[in-house]
Amino acid sequence: MEPSALPTSNLDRDPASSIALPAPTAGPLVLAFGVALIFAGMATHAILGVVGAVLAVAGGVDWFKQVFPHPVHEYVVPESVIVTVHTSRPEIEQVAVASGLVRANLPLEFYPVTAGIRGGIAGGFAMAALAVLYGVVSGHGVWYPINLLAAGFFPGATEAQISSFHLKAFAIAFVIHAFASVLVGVLYGATLPMLHRRPILLGGLIAPILWTGLLHSTLWLINPTLAGRIDWGWFALSQLGFGLVAGFVASRRQRVLTDQPLPFAVRAGVEATGLRASSSDEGGAHGSDR
Repeated sequence: MEPSALPTSNLDRDPASSIALPAPTAGPLVLAFGVALIFAGMATHAILGVVGAVLAVAGGVDWFKQVFPHPVHEYVVPESVIVTVHTSRPEIEQVAVASGLVRANLPLEFYPVTAGIRGGIAGGFAMAALAVLYGVVSGHGVWYPINLLAAGFFPGATEAQISSFHLKAFAIAFVIHAFASVLVGVLYGATLPMLHRRPILLGGLIAPILWTGLLHSTLWLINPTLAGRIDWGWFALSQLGFGLVAGFVASRRQRVLTDQPLPFAVRAGVEATGLRASSSDEGGAHGSDR
């Protein structure tokens, strides 16, 4: 017998037979989305930041109203139901390990998150070099791709202005590029455990394709000026260079020991792993399921 909670009206609740649970609210989600829009507005357009501020305030007010001055609860009545569990694997699969060991030879090493951060920084330099090369090859000039990155702050800039050096535009582009490179490096480092043996494949091919596709579909909203002037062929090449350099730098880092590749249920201790000793020398010490 296992209880299942069914929601009931607050007017019909019976404190003796009800369970008080926190009432659901979208306040935290709206607040987080608003804060994200505020930071996005700093790099794109002020209107986006204003919308984010409104959403952040609305989400925060709604969230605090759920807990102050008194927490808002939803009352549910537990109902006993019979749960029938079916499984096609009634026995735990046994994994043989060497005598004296308590776990199998699993991939317990991968690159730390800092490897992705270092790779993102190195990839940022490689991407900047390819962008400058594009400016030279296309005839627009060295400063064209740099100013184009900051074009969202100067929507009325002409072709000649974008192709010439401007200290303010250079500073803005530098901050945007550095922040984006480190951010992508952090995300890359967090996903390295998924392909911990092939970091160059993840960073040099999979990540650039996903990132290019994402920006291709959303850049018109983030930076319309950049979207109207960008050369997507060179952009994809720059992303590829970023990913290859980031993957190479990450692969040079020493791997760390961790139990993250194990399933969460195993690490939490709620599911037997099926490990057993391969010999009886231990007198059954390692023969039981762990």
